[in-house]
Amino acid sequence: MVHQDLLDILACPQCKGPVQLVADQSGLVCRHCRLLYDIVDDIPVMLIDKAHELAVDDRRLSE
Repeated sequence: MVHQDLLDILACPQCKGPVQLVADQSGLVCRHCRLLYDIVDDIPVMLIDKAHELAVDDRRLSE
């Protein structure tokens, strides 16, 4: 589990905007860029080239 203190200071490396934890806690999503950053062994992988692009209708954007 990623600590709230860390979540409060993390930002999307592409747009520098806020990221939010997805419901299943498997990653962090940037709604502006529509990117999902995986969390591996409780460590967010905040690398643009490792992020997954999300479709506009991806349900993780609405959580």
